[in-house]
Amino acid sequence: MKHRLRCKLAIAIAVAAAFTAPAVAEPNAAKLFAEHCASCHGADRLGGQGPALLPENLGRLMGPRAVAVITEGRAATQMPGFAPTLAKDEIAALVAHISTPLASVPVWGAVEIAASRVTHAATPALDRPRFDADPLNLFVVVESGDHHATILDGDRFEQLARFPTRFALHGGPKFTPDGRYVFFMSRDGWVSKYDLWTLTMLAEVRAGINSRNIAISRDGKHLAVANYLPHTLVILSTDDLSVEKLFDAKDKKGGSSRVSAVYQARPRDSFIAALKDVPEIWEIATDPNAPPVYTGLVHSHEKGMIEALPSSEGLFALRRIETPEPLDDFFFDPPYRNVIGSARDSKAIVVNLTVGRDIKKLDMPGLPHLGSGIAWIWNGRPVMATPHLKEGKISIFDLLTWAKIKSIDTLGPGFFMRSHENTPFAWADGMLGTRKDTMAIIDKRTLEIVRTVTPAIGKTAAHVEFDRSGRYAVVSIWEMDGALVIYDAATFIEVKRIPMSRPSGKYNVWNKITFSEGTSH
Repeated sequence: MKHRLRCKLAIAIAVAAAFTAPAVAEPNAAKLFAEHCASCHGADRLGGQGPALLPENLGRLMGPRAVAVITEGRAATQMPGFAPTLAKDEIAALVAHISTPLASVPVWGAVEIAASRVTHAATPALDRPRFDADPLNLFVVVESGDHHATILDGDRFEQLARFPTRFALHGGPKFTPDGRYVFFMSRDGWVSKYDLWTLTMLAEVRAGINSRNIAISRDGKHLAVANYLPHTLVILSTDDLSVEKLFDAKDKKGGSSRVSAVYQARPRDSFIAALKDVPEIWEIATDPNAPPVYTGLVHSHEKGMIEALPSSEGLFALRRIETPEPLDDFFFDPPYRNVIGSARDSKAIVVNLTVGRDIKKLDMPGLPHLGSGIAWIWNGRPVMATPHLKEGKISIFDLLTWAKIKSIDTLGPGFFMRSHENTPFAWADGMLGTRKDTMAIIDKRTLEIVRTVTPAIGKTAAHVEFDRSGRYAVVSIWEMDGALVIYDAATFIEVKRIPMSRPSGKYNVWNKITFSEGTSH
């Protein structure tokens, strides 16, 4: 009996102790961030020496990937590993902290942009590059694996320079019309100006907090930056990266929107901006002599008549084009008369930029990647082709009638498609499917797949770019231990392989400044 009482008493004491024992304190994420992260990434998480740590900026570097980076560090960067310093629950708390959106959108206007500007070197007066390679046949290669860029001689396929870039370059770099300067943009809004003739970084400025892409004007004097955070479109001078104009992205009713992309419409001498959240497309004049933009009508008492009211004119005049719904991921026909934008419910909408309204709806299931679409002449008619992100297909449309000509079955969903005016073939990847290691080569005359190439079995193959002449096709093995693989564009035989760290994109100067056929614009 006494034994039973002692047992019951012991159990009661143990239960009471369990309920009264102090709980193990959860890690204080804000304190941990201030102690270990703020000095590089900013106390407000908006970035400093290191990138901004916001869910919008980190993209795929979230969850387990973020845990791995904090634990192990990041090769070829100044990011150390915290495994010896922080416990697993502390690292998990930090990941949850940086995965949480900010309570309010921070201010990042003209004053903040100007204050961020950094000059690294002066621009020397030169009449030719400081090297013997063809300056118009250079490749600028973005190596996202360790956040570097490589300048490659496109004749010999030899490296001229390699230098660190800002974290997570986003969208393609843009070149001045003479090919001398190239501009990069990072996901956290840093715009960098690099001199390809001297192989020198010249200046940088932070134009936003989360940015999507950049575009350069026809004359090379102005650079437009599309921002998600804050909701702005920023125009910079390419000369010194100073702010020339800042647009708050709002529709006529005052509704605010992210700016999902901006493009150069070279034949129109303007920028075209895609607004993510409101049903408008913007056209912004880059010609100082642009005619007035008229919006609405007004009654003139003096003239006794209704007349058009100009809203703005000249450089950076804003023209609003209303659309049935918000559009994204644009493809332009070669004359830039029409733009096709992705809409909801597996459709695309064609907007005629001349008349300023939508003219056609296209059924496009499988989520076409219009921004990677290309155009060429087939049987005497202009056509466009686009890969699909969710289906193994290439869709081909007539650009005059908007009729679908053909759907080509591929080995899997793809992201990029490229060609060149001097080759009869177009190359498309299947990087989003099970056959991510294999490229399909399509004959632009027969609209049939005539060959496939597999640069590295089991490793992602993507993003083809051609040299200036169209003689060589350059494919990325999109892995940390990746490479550029150079193929003869006529025989499809590999001629060279250059090891690189996840070369996510490469851009030929000539193809970009001439808007070469088969290159995305």
